[in-house]
Amino acid sequence: MTITLESEQIRRGAPVMLWLDLTRRCQLGCAHCFNASGPAGDHGTMARGDWVRVLDQAAAWGVRRVQYIGGEPTMHPDALSLTEHALDLGLSVEVFTNLVHVSPRWWDLFQRAGVSVATSYYSADPAEHNAVTRRPSQARTRSNIIRAVRLGVPLRAGVIDTGDRDRAERACRDLNAIGVARIRVDRVRAFGRADADQTPTTAELCGRCGEGRAAIGPQGEVSPCVMSGWMSVGNVHEEPLAAIVGGTAMAEATAAIRAVPRAGACDPDQECTPGHPGSECNPRT
Repeated sequence: MTITLESEQIRRGAPVMLWLDLTRRCQLGCAHCFNASGPAGDHGTMARGDWVRVLDQAAAWGVRRVQYIGGEPTMHPDALSLTEHALDLGLSVEVFTNLVHVSPRWWDLFQRAGVSVATSYYSADPAEHNAVTRRPSQARTRSNIIRAVRLGVPLRAGVIDTGDRDRAERACRDLNAIGVARIRVDRVRAFGRADADQTPTTAELCGRCGEGRAAIGPQGEVSPCVMSGWMSVGNVHEEPLAAIVGGTAMAEATAAIRAVPRAGACDPDQECTPGHPGSECNPRT
């Protein structure tokens, strides 16, 4: 029944899921970060009231799930209250976090009904993991994964194959050993700092961006997914969310993405990374 209802909603042009890309600030400086977030990043032009308006419009339109992402969304000063507001609206919320620092208030929220967590993991070896994140982060991330599992927090993890398949497999085994059941592996995609030429291409996308989902960035720009931020189709500072997502620009962007051949990338009939609440897509940042 849920699949049928969601399919009908997508057919009518209404999304069932949104990425709320809150910030470009992050404690880490991952070499492959798809939007080049880091310690010097900012929170953009979207004030708390702007995000509340987006959530209200989304819930009224029938959106069911949101994922908070960044950057590190827990570093946004309004992320806690925005999560609570989304829950009050009846939305399910996934927080995509590096789990480097989790405050007591975030632990309380992670344990509320309707909230889940996604994170990235690069290696069972601290030195290898830290070489990717460019910060001494592995011990804290791993410790907080263990705590989340112990507390019963719904958790999924994405292992990013940065060119060493054996390392990715060892990371998966380590996650299994500490109790993580939902694990996916994906390759690095050439966006942000991973794009040496700074020329993003739709061939790097999975092919289903914009189909029942959309992303809103820290400047208010709307795109088919968080990976396609350069393909802005409108801005919530200027238009209502429904007008943008249901508009011609989104339809054209979605069609253009699906039309591109993808040798070695995701099948166009798979779901879009970095994934979303309830999906089996790989979370990554």
